[in-house]
Amino acid sequence: MASDKELADFLAGVERRAFKQTVYTVRDDDVALDIVQDAMIKLAEKYGDRPPSELPLLFQRILQNATHDYFRRQKVRNTWVSLFSSFGNADDEFEPLETFESEDGATGSENRLEREQVLNLIDAEIQKLPARQREAFLMRYWEDMNVAETAAAMGCSEGSVKTHCSRATHALAQALKAKGITL
Repeated sequence: MASDKELADFLAGVERRAFKQTVYTVRDDDVALDIVQDAMIKLAEKYGDRPPSELPLLFQRILQNATHDYFRRQKVRNTWVSLFSSFGNADDEFEPLETFESEDGATGSENRLEREQVLNLIDAEIQKLPARQREAFLMRYWEDMNVAETAAAMGCSEGSVKTHCSRATHALAQALKAKGITL
């Protein structure tokens, strides 16, 4: 059974990585923080009495379920908002920040749209990677795990992790360059 200190140490150790993973998934810092906090609270309340060795897998599953719940709620909420928005006047919602121009002449909504499109392209290209390359890439660069941690999680050698990451970054760079995106 995990002691309070073991549970607290586990949560402190996993907090940053869980937040980064969730931000990548939901693309909103505030929502990601809420999801991670809810997952941590649920782990402490419902599974705090489990052995420390079970905590990582339990927490990962709770975090994944909380993220899926968020997307399900958003889908339902967006359905109702789109249904009811047809009753209102289009001029009712005015966003003053969207009318300001940036240095390159683009408005706020254009910049946001462009960033969203680039993120969607990157996400699509990541999804096209072979499973092992995608797994290594996400663990190393999105979850901020080091080579040894990634190798242990993937069950392979550190050299394999480096190879998978190298191939993934080269494939992503080529695919994005072909679409005119340079980062």
